Amino acid sequence: MTEYAPTIGLEIHAELKTRTKMFCGSKNDPDETRPNVNVCPVCLAHPGTLPVINREAVKHVLKVGLAVGGKIADYTEFDRKNYFYPDLPKGYQLSQYEYPLVSGGELGGVALTRIHLEEDTASSVHEEGTNTTTIDFNRSGVPLMELVTEPVIHSVEEAGNFARELQLLLRYLGASDANMEKGEMRVEANISVGKDGQLGTKVEIKNLNSFRAMERAVAHEIKRQTQLLERGEKVVQQTLGWDEGKQATFPQRVKEGSADYRYFPDPDLPSLMLSEIPDFALEELRRVMPELPSQRRQRYLSFGIQSEDAELYVREPKLGAFFDEVATLLEGGGGAKGVLLASNYIANDLVKIIRDIEHRDADYQSEIPISAPNFKKIIDMQLDGKILSRSAKNILLACTKGAGDPVVYAEAHALLLNEDSTLLDSTVEQVLEQNSSAVADYKSGKAAALEFLVGLAMKALRGAADPIKLRQLLDSKIKPEKS
Repeated sequence: MTEYAPTIGLEIHAELKTRTKMFCGSKNDPDETRPNVNVCPVCLAHPGTLPVINREAVKHVLKVGLAVGGKIADYTEFDRKNYFYPDLPKGYQLSQYEYPLVSGGELGGVALTRIHLEEDTASSVHEEGTNTTTIDFNRSGVPLMELVTEPVIHSVEEAGNFARELQLLLRYLGASDANMEKGEMRVEANISVGKDGQLGTKVEIKNLNSFRAMERAVAHEIKRQTQLLERGEKVVQQTLGWDEGKQATFPQRVKEGSADYRYFPDPDLPSLMLSEIPDFALEELRRVMPELPSQRRQRYLSFGIQSEDAELYVREPKLGAFFDEVATLLEGGGGAKGVLLASNYIANDLVKIIRDIEHRDADYQSEIPISAPNFKKIIDMQLDGKILSRSAKNILLACTKGAGDPVVYAEAHALLLNEDSTLLDSTVEQVLEQNSSAVADYKSGKAAALEFLVGLAMKALRGAADPIKLRQLLDSKIKPEKS
């Protein structure tokens, strides 16, 4: 049987976070629910109006370009992409064709072709139960970044990972919230299936609005094309949509080529020499760049923590910031061992507490319900051998509910390990006296009997004892009788 392999390229659009739209002064507000309120003669394409380039949108794309190691253009211009659709008021879209802002680069191991700026279209609103479609122009003219990858992705998982990493990068840079459920980030996948390393006929799936939808659509299309080829049929180059209900692609139109759009430079917008514009000085943009997700991930891994924990801190910056604060406090005491222990409690116990709060309170904003200094005190008590792991978890839970100082709480609730040798000795003697059958079992070689006795002693001491010391003490008192 012939082995067919997929080749995937992604085109991802992200609406940029700016105060105003790409070429006019209308408000850029993705949360506006009233139709056609953030509009003006420019974004409605009234005759005689002239566009003006949004500097902040250009900056956002340049920062993304720097973050992915792309080549930043010196010369750039905007072009008219001509096509006719009801949500495109001008009959063309202002975009970039021959001279994009960024060329090349790499993200998450995936090579990039280009990143450029364009304007978004209006929204078509299809009325339920009727044949009516209306147009909302609030989105018309919103700055839109388009990123195109090279066709170097070869699995559904790789495609999903790349799209998620891009979303994370856009959020770190403050370039876009990239919420797919709001349409702020849309994915288009180009898929071909071939054999012997050859590219097949490319098919595009448009406007995928969630990572899961994108992954399911790509998987379905790989399977569909493979089955066609195995039957000796040809794949038709076309644009497809994705039906989430049917879990299947469907034809939209024959795939256009660049010639169909009749690109030409827009005569109403100036071409730009970026090196001559102080706002776009690359050294200044580099200076204000935040720590990138990839850099943060490597920094966390350098602590020696688990990769899953590092990924959690990268994807949830509030947890990452809390870990950073705790780790900084532990540098003065506790060292690497303390940092690893802290990460274990944050990524497991503290996260579970936060998730439980979120489940009970839909309006909870994922604030960290304990201060970093108090969290460090819990870690210090365990490192110093003053409390057990179980007690640490109980203290942590209590402190997230307002218990206050962990040390005071541990003392008040008798959670500190009891070092009173007289009390430990008398407790062990009492346990042995009251459980002669378990003593006999241990003498006969049943190791589990000793653990049973340790448990009884721990219960008598309300958990405030070192089980290792109790085990040694119990064993030493039984051993002389073994002979």
